[in-house]
Amino acid sequence: MRHRIALPPRLGENFSVRQAAALGVRRGRTDAADLARPFHGIRSVEAPQTFRATVDCYLPRLRPHQRFVGRSAVRLWALPYPDPWQPEEALEIAAPQEQSPPRAAGVKGRHLGRSRAQTWFLRQAPVVDPVAAVLSSAGELTVPHLVILLDAILTDCTNYPGMEEAGRPRCTLDELEMRVAAWGRFPGSGRVRIALRMTRERVESPKETETRLAILDAGLPEPTVQFDVRAGERFIARVDLAYPQWRIAVEYEGDGHRRSKEQWRRDVARQRDLEDRGWIVIRLTQHDLEDPAEFLARLRRAIASRAT
Repeated sequence: MRHRIALPPRLGENFSVRQAAALGVRRGRTDAADLARPFHGIRSVEAPQTFRATVDCYLPRLRPHQRFVGRSAVRLWALPYPDPWQPEEALEIAAPQEQSPPRAAGVKGRHLGRSRAQTWFLRQAPVVDPVAAVLSSAGELTVPHLVILLDAILTDCTNYPGMEEAGRPRCTLDELEMRVAAWGRFPGSGRVRIALRMTRERVESPKETETRLAILDAGLPEPTVQFDVRAGERFIARVDLAYPQWRIAVEYEGDGHRRSKEQWRRDVARQRDLEDRGWIVIRLTQHDLEDPAEFLARLRRAIASRAT
């Protein structure tokens, strides 16, 4: 129910009690039942229901030079964090070494030196750069999860999931290796260095990385990422994963391929073009990644038939 005393429009939807007091709003109004209290000293017109809304609620509490790090930074950059956001998840916020980290319910305060990361602003939220986001969350991630995140950082694919949402800056493999070396030892650094050896450029989706890792985990040869198939000067197709020497293509099919009639037709025509040129095309879905035994057996048979 809306309170009879309207709030000054300048406050916006999320504000601190101090900001309200500076505009002449009495404490009785900021303590009214129509306002949510997502964090200590913060009021919101509506209780946050999403991760981004939770971040927006906290912004009035941020002190100068504080910035989002770790899991929160990974989510702000729309990188493929393995676990979905939950309302009880704490925001991870770092202060420079000379400041005390924030302490509040719903917040995990940390220290991060100013020189360890660049600061970007995503819809007014100060956040460390994507590489620092992953490195500062590495302590709670497995090697496969880190490979997926590092692949996502390196991609130059404009339609990689989340790319339009956050507009991540481009990073090369050389730059990534230098950043990891410069960070030295940190929680999860050993796993990051293992993951770095399996990180590849040009990947177009997290599922493509998962597929490649499943193939490697089975002891099969590593396929080439995003291989262009050509007939002379004519472009035929770009396949997710390929063994060009054996003309074997591995393609992950997401739901978009199933829901779009036009996409489905293009996929069928594309597969025919490849098969007409002697390629074996192995297609898989999320079900195959959950239980990859059959897919891997088929791929193993295909390699055996061409490698002899």
